[in-house]
Amino acid sequence: MSYAIAHAGDLSWEERASVGEGPPRQAADVTSAADLEQSRARMWRLPAGARGRRHVELVQEEVFVVLEGTLTVLLGDPPERVDLEAGGVVAVKPGTAIQLRNETATEARVFAYGAPPVVGETEILDDVELD
Repeated sequence: MSYAIAHAGDLSWEERASVGEGPPRQAADVTSAADLEQSRARMWRLPAGARGRRHVELVQEEVFVVLEGTLTVLLGDPPERVDLEAGGVVAVKPGTAIQLRNETATEARVFAYGAPPVVGETEILDDVELD
């Protein structure tokens, strides 16, 4: 088949720990649901105060699309803070430090897409506090 469809109601959400004291995040594996072969994708739900791991993808280019809410993205080292509202997009080249956070009082929903579909080519960095 030359296409695949992943309906929102068919996605399976799993809990993922937040960095620090933040509440857990939820992720849905779009890669499997849409039968992706040349890329990877996930949907993310970040409740208020949730943080992803600060990391560097060594091979994969990543694109993040904010679907709902406001996403705080820390980019580079030292990190530059960028706040993206719904409809905002950030593309991150391999070798760039990144961390996704929700610094607001409402949930943020994000679509994350990366290529090539490598796993394990990531360097985990120390978390940082915002001023």
